[in-house]
Amino acid sequence: MSELRVIARLTISDGNQDKVLLLLRQITEAVHSEPGNISFVPHRQLDDDREVVILERYVSREAFTAHQAAPHFQHIVVDQIFSLLDKRVVESYDVAE
Repeated sequence: MSELRVIARLTISDGNQDKVLLLLRQITEAVHSEPGNISFVPHRQLDDDREVVILERYVSREAFTAHQAAPHFQHIVVDQIFSLLDKRVVESYDVAE
């Protein structure tokens, strides 16, 4: 079985840090209830409060696809967070056991 790991790098538009951090708390709680999610942990960069990295683990590529299609992802991330960012980079990796 292969696990999928995702690194999402976000650059928050200046002045939107508090809004995005609140929304990240909401999406983190929702993602933890997804059956295919192993972990979802946002980290804030020490020397730049606009930079956030989210380290994610899923049981499969299909679980990650389901995560992206979930209503809470669409409502919180797509509809709200995306517009508050200057940049978003997502890297995905298969991890074979």
